[in-house]
Amino acid sequence: MFRTLTTLVNGANARAEERVRDHYSIELIDQKIREAEASLKAAKFSLASLIQRERSEARQVDALSNRIADLTSRAKLALADGREDMATEAAGAIAQLENELKVRHTTVERLETRILKLRHSVEGATRRITDLKQGAIAARAAKKEADIQRHLGRHVSQDTAFEEAEELIARVLNRDDPFEQTQILREIDEGLDRSDMTERLSDTGYGDPLKSTAADVMQRLRANT
Repeated sequence: MFRTLTTLVNGANARAEERVRDHYSIELIDQKIREAEASLKAAKFSLASLIQRERSEARQVDALSNRIADLTSRAKLALADGREDMATEAAGAIAQLENELKVRHTTVERLETRILKLRHSVEGATRRITDLKQGAIAARAAKKEADIQRHLGRHVSQDTAFEEAEELIARVLNRDDPFEQTQILREIDEGLDRSDMTERLSDTGYGDPLKSTAADVMQRLRANT
């Protein structure tokens, strides 16, 4: 029972966290970008420090190489002049400088390797932050559009004006045509009216004609001539 309650509480907490993350998604994205930029800035400072150390070690290497070359030249002159004691002392100093030079060469190589790796990391982080910023712009636009759609949908679902307008349009479109009704009524009245039956029979040739025609007048004129 306790395990079930724990599972339910954990599930409720997870859902609440998801709702909070969804609601503040843009703010969280911006915050994560700021954190990434802070990490990138720290990495750049570390890279600058490594480059500074590498350049300092490189200068030390150059200085040691110059001192070794100078001492070697002077030791050769002393040896040629028969001053083996001074040449021997110079040889000891040269050996010490060469050992130090070897250590500094190793240090420079190690620093160059670290600089190369960190530089690649900084470049990759810079590209990722650029992508994140572009993604944040797209996410902000998408969230704004979704908020507008949700706001509009909420008002549309609560507003009956749309349904009322559609109903009125349907009633107008389905209403009977008054002109057609008038024509039909006229046809009905004509069908029920029998007052013109005599004229209709006369027009079809049944019985004497009720009206004079031009042909009748011409016939009378010819008969009187």
